[in-house]
This record gives sequence, C-alpha cells and structure tokens, in this order.
Amino acid sequence: MRHLLGLRELAPETIELILSTAGPMKEILGREIKKVPALRGKTVATLFYEPSTRTRMSFELAAKYLSADTVGMAAATSSVTKGESLLDTIRTVKALGADIVVLRHPSPGAAHLAARVEGCSIVNAGDGTHEHPTQALLDLFTIREIKGRIAGLTVVIVGDILHSRVARSNIWGLTRLGARVRVVGPATLIPPGLEQVGVEVFHDLREAVRGSDVIYVLRIQRERQRQAFFPSLREYTRLYAVTAEILDLAKPDAIVMHPGPMNRGVEIWDEVCDSPRAVITTQVTNGVAVRMAVLYLLAGGEVKRDHH
Repeated sequence: MRHLLGLRELAPETIELILSTAGPMKEILGREIKKVPALRGKTVATLFYEPSTRTRMSFELAAKYLSADTVGMAAATSSVTKGESLLDTIRTVKALGADIVVLRHPSPGAAHLAARVEGCSIVNAGDGTHEHPTQALLDLFTIREIKGRIAGLTVVIVGDILHSRVARSNIWGLTRLGARVRVVGPATLIPPGLEQVGVEVFHDLREAVRGSDVIYVLRIQRERQRQAFFPSLREYTRLYAVTAEILDLAKPDAIVMHPGPMNRGVEIWDEVCDSPRAVITTQVTNGVAVRMAVLYLLAGGEVKRDHH
C-alpha cells in the first residue's frame, strides 16, 4: 500500500488485510501501556481543512501508540488562509519531514490530487462528499467483530446518502465483502445509479429495516445542505428517525451504528443510541485500531501471513 485514498479502488484482499492487521492493534489498546515501537522514527502529519473530533484524535492517538512523531495543522491557523494551494502545502509538509499525511478536505478528489506529490503517503480522512475510507474500514471491522462475518448480512444505511462520504465508502466496502446493502431516505437524498452497484433502494423506513442485521444511521448534515432536500427537520424525523419501535422490526440481534456526531432526537432517539444494541462507542475504539493498522501498513510494516 502506497496511499489510502478510497475503498472504491481497493481489492477485497486489501480490505481483508487491513481488517486482519487491526485485530492485533486492538489488542495493544487493551494493554496498560499502549505503546509499541513499530513506527519509531516516522512522522505522521494531520492536515485538516474541516473540523473533526473523532477522526483527528484517533489518527493522532494511533500514530502515538505506534511511536511515530505527530504534527497537526488546522487550515484556519495556517498559510492556507494566505492563499497557499493544497499541493504547495503538501510539498511543504513533506519537506518538513512527514512520511504520512492524513488529509481532510472539503473538495472531492483532494486526496487523489495530494497523492501526486512524490515521497509521502496520503491517507484520505474525508474529501468533501466523496469518500471516508477509514470510517468504512472501522465500520467493517466492528460488524465483523460482533457478527463474526460480513458476507450474507443485510445492512441498512438510513438518511442522507447523497451528501455522505461515509455512505459511499461503506457501500463500496460492504458490497465488496459480500453484504446485502439497502439504503433508505427521502428520494431527494438518494443519488441515482445505486442499483447498478447492487444496492437496494427504499423510501419507507419500516420496509427497509425489516429483517436486517445492521442499521447504520447517518447524521443529517445541515452544513452541507444549501437547498431544501426535505420540508423540515420535524418532517424528516417523523419519517426517518430510528426509534425503539423501528429497531424492533430488525432481527432480534441487530446492531445499530452511527459515525458520529449524533443529532439526538433528529435521526436517532436516545432510547436507541443508549441501548445495548448500539455499538457506537465500540466504533470509536475500533477507529483507533483500524487507523493504527493503516498507518502501520503504509509505513511498510511486516505482515504475518499464515503459511499453509
């Protein structure tokens, strides 16, 4: 692996490699001293042009637990405000000695552009409405950890599919690994052409969740909505909020996931996100393990393979 730009271009074997590397990384998180020397001497730079809590902190912790040096930059307090281009910023960060750059940017394709700079690896931490590969990887890892498999499961993704980079990456990852994917939301928030990649499209939440194994609730992204895609938040909540009653329509052992941050009382109710069937804090913990695996593999870490 040279870069991690998106799940669309990853082979199922590469996804499996990252997930299987994340297992031993999670074991490190359970130790009293969460530190291994795997990336000693390497430098990881986090370059965030958009706000983030979970992704940024979990990448920084992942790097520190692997003994890498970390340096963070928020665009609002950098030369970006003076008009520096993305490629010039990446070249500067590389010249300062970064081996891996973790990039979040509001423009789709920004990570692919940054990958043109020779000599450092780029990890896409979210590029506009395009992809968010490490979120999808931690989601796949969480599903497999709890369910024991991904192939054959029915996963329902609820909400704003159109603006969601998380939904896009998850659709690529889940379908590659053999899950049945359903999406549900208002017609205005479902992009055309999903059926071509094997996704089932629903507009009725009850119908979509019936018999499902995983309900994945997306945040309503008020900051991305320039136009009115639905009449009001109240109307959206009435039709698409995941309540205890909705959860009861899924399989008895179905789990509920959310990438965070949650709008409680809008897309998900307290009774659901605080229930034992919600695995939202597990997702956050697994995010650190999966990001450790990604950094380790990009830095050329040795992979132990089973010899048959």
